[in-house]
Amino acid sequence: MTAGRIPESTRALVIKKSEAKPVYHDAVVETRPLQQLTKGEILVKMGAVSFNHRDLWIRLGQYPGINFGSAFGADGAGTVVASADSNDALLNKRVFLTPMRGWESKPDAPETERGFGILGGGRNPPLGTFAEYVVVERNQVIRSPDHLDDVQISAWPLGGLTAWRAAIVNAEASKDQNILITGIGGGVALLAMQLCLAKGANVYVTSGSEEKIRKATAVGAKGGVNYKSKDWPSHLVALLVKNSGKSAKIDAVLDSGGGDIMTQVSSILKQGGKVVVYGMTANPQIKFTMREVLKNQRLIGSTMGSLKDLADATMFMSEHRIVPVVSHVLDGLEAAEEGFELMKRGDQFGKIVIRINDKVNTKL
Repeated sequence: MTAGRIPESTRALVIKKSEAKPVYHDAVVETRPLQQLTKGEILVKMGAVSFNHRDLWIRLGQYPGINFGSAFGADGAGTVVASADSNDALLNKRVFLTPMRGWESKPDAPETERGFGILGGGRNPPLGTFAEYVVVERNQVIRSPDHLDDVQISAWPLGGLTAWRAAIVNAEASKDQNILITGIGGGVALLAMQLCLAKGANVYVTSGSEEKIRKATAVGAKGGVNYKSKDWPSHLVALLVKNSGKSAKIDAVLDSGGGDIMTQVSSILKQGGKVVVYGMTANPQIKFTMREVLKNQRLIGSTMGSLKDLADATMFMSEHRIVPVVSHVLDGLEAAEEGFELMKRGDQFGKIVIRINDKVNTKL
């Protein structure tokens, strides 16, 4: 017996194939029927959803496995309004959706090579968060921390998981370490900074925007350098010397650009230091030389994380009262086009969020 009333339909933002050149597929709001709940399923009334770069890459045709007709969105939060189980303890509770499938708890990588998938725009799994209501497996949601509203927690799942695995699991950021985070301003980089600061690390950042560097230092970074300057590593050395003395080195780098990052930081990275790469927006290859080998420096790839990682990260975030940085809040699925344009410009500092309904929980 199902508990809670299930609407007959929901509106969702779906991807439609476009023949336009250059490629830019359409994002269309459609009304779709809602399926009846089966055992183990719940219905979440979405309060807020947030963009990731992959949503834009899907429209640009630059993401593998696009499933036309499917809903956008990996990140979203809301309230459980119905369940296949009439006694479900999740009923009327605030939750966020886990943004992936196929990686439960294995420490190094997903359990199966081809089983990993991300919500939104694909077939595995065949659902996305950009909708008024989402039917989802009850074991694929996590209770929302009480200190965050739906807008804030929608900015957490994919970025928080990626940041946690890169910064805490792979880089092993800890108290008093010097951590460099490149490309500050993006959702993952900002969450990584917040996690490292909560661990007690000294965080340094790079950006092509002086304003983003200023904002990062305002929320706790020790300092930052502009990567548009060819000698930015030497500017970073000056900051390290100023804050920690002449022998100071970087313990780990968290990078989303790729390209020359390894050779650029080799001289300021300690022996045995790590460069953790969770994206390659600048160049899909990374140069690694004998110099880095002789210094025992390590290059580590890091892609999202497991369900266990997400649970651990959310507990840490709750304990430390971390609030994800939100750059823009748009109202309604019809405003999605504005979100895509903001993503194209790339001048946001934090996540771009769509508020789905007028009664978003505003508990702070």
